[in-house]
Amino acid sequence: MAGNLDEVAEKKLKSRMTKIRKCNKDAEEKAKFSEKFGTSFEIEFQNKNPDKLTDGITIFTNPEGKVLFAEYYYQVPEDEEYTSVDITEKQLKSILEFFEDYKLEFDDSD
Repeated sequence: MAGNLDEVAEKKLKSRMTKIRKCNKDAEEKAKFSEKFGTSFEIEFQNKNPDKLTDGITIFTNPEGKVLFAEYYYQVPEDEEYTSVDITEKQLKSILEFFEDYKLEFDDSD
């Protein structure tokens, strides 16, 4: 099944990329497509032993980039234990301030 799933995933990715390229050329198409989804960002903190602990923050936005919801997650992978805690507005303001200069860019330093 994994091979078949990989093929399906590759086809779906190609379809999504075709749509994204079309949206990049047509502002109206982009607006229509974008209204259907928001974005989520995951910030995973570095831990000395990620087999024993992973933790981080997940931020969910609307299509305009406004934060709708954020949560902190804490996971002990080897025990399959997981919990999450809602992030308060005050905490979120500090997180957004920390990342205010962050910008997604392609790393072309090769």
